[in-house]
Amino acid sequence: MRIEILCIDECPHFLVTVDAVKEVLGQCGLTCPIIETRVEDQDMAVTTGFLGSPTVRINGVDIEPSARSRTDFGIMCRRYEGGGVPPESLIRRAIAEAVSASV
Repeated sequence: MRIEILCIDECPHFLVTVDAVKEVLGQCGLTCPIIETRVEDQDMAVTTGFLGSPTVRINGVDIEPSARSRTDFGIMCRRYEGGGVPPESLIRRAIAEAVSASV
């Protein structure tokens, strides 16, 4: 499984998101590296399909199903239901989806 967290510099939600992903992985009995990608400018945001900081992708797929068709890429903060950190339930569902797709 490939997990990537994209962010902008000084994102206050980045480290909390990394910890949340690690926590859910541990609860699921999984370990894998987390790739941290800094999005540096608008061109990189468009090239990477960056929807705001932090963005979490598993095997190249955004963890938020409703965001998978969005195209409003840019250097900005990202909001999830409940705040700037993706909810544990969203992370858990995306991990389960990736695990079941690989079986």
